[in-house]
Amino acid sequence: MSATRRTLVTGAGGFIGSHVVEALVRAGREVRALVHYNSRNDWGWLEGMPREVSQSVEVLPGDVRDPHLIREAMRGVDRVYHLAALIGIPYSYLAPDSYVDTNVRGTLNVLQAAREADVERVLVTSTSEVYGTARTVPITEDHPRQGQSPYSASKIGADHLALSFHLSFGLPVSVVRPFNTYGPRQSARAVIPTIITQLLGGASEIRLGSLHPTRDLVFVHDTAQAFLAIDGSPATIGEEVNVATQQEIAIGDLATKLMDLTGVQAGIVSSEERIRPENSEVERLLGSAAKLKELTGWTPAHDLDQGLARTVEWFSDAAVRKGYKSHLYNV
Repeated sequence: MSATRRTLVTGAGGFIGSHVVEALVRAGREVRALVHYNSRNDWGWLEGMPREVSQSVEVLPGDVRDPHLIREAMRGVDRVYHLAALIGIPYSYLAPDSYVDTNVRGTLNVLQAAREADVERVLVTSTSEVYGTARTVPITEDHPRQGQSPYSASKIGADHLALSFHLSFGLPVSVVRPFNTYGPRQSARAVIPTIITQLLGGASEIRLGSLHPTRDLVFVHDTAQAFLAIDGSPATIGEEVNVATQQEIAIGDLATKLMDLTGVQAGIVSSEERIRPENSEVERLLGSAAKLKELTGWTPAHDLDQGLARTVEWFSDAAVRKGYKSHLYNV
């Protein structure tokens, strides 16, 4: 990839987006980082970037729901990494309209602007939630789609829009489908920060939802490198590509492992308010990364113990945990 190319990253202030921005800069790219506009001019996780990163980043506040702004953001870029989305599954039960507006309409705005700007590559971020509960494992890209929450349904719609722009207009789209990414900067809505912050906050018992579902956990640095690998492979154009470790762990076992890593023991309570509706719960996610490896050569650099240890280390800073309301259920 040429160092002179400029990449637009939407959702750049978020968990995965901020790591992708850093990975791009360290790979020699200039980045235009679209962060969600707010009156505090808060850039999310791009705040406090090291100087060697920030000097190659142009931060642009805005909103993917605004097609005019997205067209302006697309000027002068030749690659687009679209990560902006509403992602909380419980909140999608409360505000499904917002998920359609951001995840479907926002993606459409990005695709239309990219087509008008004639960009070289567009990477649209999907989620393993589009598969729903595994019918066969490991889950390949051919697995049926099951919209078991308004969130997953909105992402299924966005994915198919992206692929339709490739088939209809030749837009060079790749759909990047991470399984359960975790690591430093992840929000309190996700299970690993929920467990760690409760443990390090001194709770005598940690409150979780269902304990038996399994997840395929990918360390965020590996996810970021997968984006770059997919971008760098022409063979991924027009393709949906899983990012997975091909390993799974139950939520209850994950909590026990994190107790060992933190050195803090606590009881585990399955809290009614944290349990998804029965038919909405995704019981098992175990992904296949065979296609990604075949097309790009990518393999994860971190196993689960290594990734969790780095995550616990980051959360061990009390100043970091201050922004996490571990005593509340974060929808």
